[in-house]
Amino acid sequence: MIRFGERKKKNLMIKNQWYVIYDARKLKKGAVVGVKRLSEKLVLWRNTDNTVGCISDKCCHRGASLSQGFVKDNHIQCPFHGIEFSSNGSCQLIPANGKNANIPETFFQKAYTTQEKHGFIWIFWGNQKEQLPEIPFFDNIDVKMHYAGFENHWQMHYTRCIENQLDVLHLPFVHRTTIGKGNRTIINGPNTVMTDKGFNIYIKNELDNGQKPLKPNEMPEPLPNQQHLKFIFPNLWQNYLTKKLLIIISFTPVDEDNTLLFLAYPHQ
Repeated sequence: MIRFGERKKKNLMIKNQWYVIYDARKLKKGAVVGVKRLSEKLVLWRNTDNTVGCISDKCCHRGASLSQGFVKDNHIQCPFHGIEFSSNGSCQLIPANGKNANIPETFFQKAYTTQEKHGFIWIFWGNQKEQLPEIPFFDNIDVKMHYAGFENHWQMHYTRCIENQLDVLHLPFVHRTTIGKGNRTIINGPNTVMTDKGFNIYIKNELDNGQKPLKPNEMPEPLPNQQHLKFIFPNLWQNYLTKKLLIIISFTPVDEDNTLLFLAYPHQ
């Protein structure tokens, strides 16, 4: 029941998309990790063949947390009764019934398709299909690049985080001593160029000498290595500073009020 004045929260995440959920370097073989992503509690584990499993963290039997369990024969073993589940969510063993016993159809876990790519672990969140789209990523990232980075927690919905990082007008004020230094408060553009995955934003900041800002259609054609912002749906952002100096952020939804930022700095 919802009381007067309360608002029932909905899951406002964009479905049928690939989402970064974890730093691949942190998940070692045989390791089990519990995370909250996209308002759901998930358990991740890495098998001996280096593949990654991701299923619901609540055991379908008695509700135990599977992230407190163990990896056994490339399955996740529930810490409460030793029930084992594979990465596709199917139950493989109920020890109390014996290894040759039939397994009830009700014993299964919600599972997610995973991929490890670009230094991250991704899941496809939405309607599971045999043919899934390619993981979207930035074309200007060389596969030979190495990554350095860290995580940051923001207490807001991930779409608000994205809006913040795409807002170029705040730089001379919020970042006045770093990337916004120079008091260049006139913002020409911004010129937004759509791509097949998202869009690029080009701007030119200038000192205010009484001139009017240029409209987007008045700005010159962007140069190949000009500084700009890139965005790929649903939640990937890049600050292209120079060809060899880039910042990538995945705004990973934890729930409606929290977002985990995975920041990466690709370098040769």
